[in-house]
Amino acid sequence: MPTITVRGTSIACDRGENLRRVLLKHDISLYNGGSALINCRGIGSCGTCAVEITGEVSEINWKEKARLSLPPHSPAKNRRLACQVKVFGDIEVKKYDGFWGQGDRLANLRENE
Repeated sequence: MPTITVRGTSIACDRGENLRRVLLKHDISLYNGGSALINCRGIGSCGTCAVEITGEVSEINWKEKARLSLPPHSPAKNRRLACQVKVFGDIEVKKYDGFWGQGDRLANLRENE
């Protein structure tokens, strides 16, 4: 059973589970500011759930690659769209600032903080 580590919190999930769904189920928001209200709800078109991931996850798909190649994102930042990622092993997730998660400073991921 893979473990997702986010800002010191560890969450167990089933292999192959969708990262966005797991994090939201555990009250860990993937959205900064207004993007919590204005996002594509997991279809991979908006880019607001962009995170940095270390560990074993699914390969990047065409939809994710296309969205992350458009501004304000940059392929050089090594971000992934949580809504398109399946968890295959233990991972660490980092969310950055900016409406789209495109910034360089770590963002707060807890809903109630």
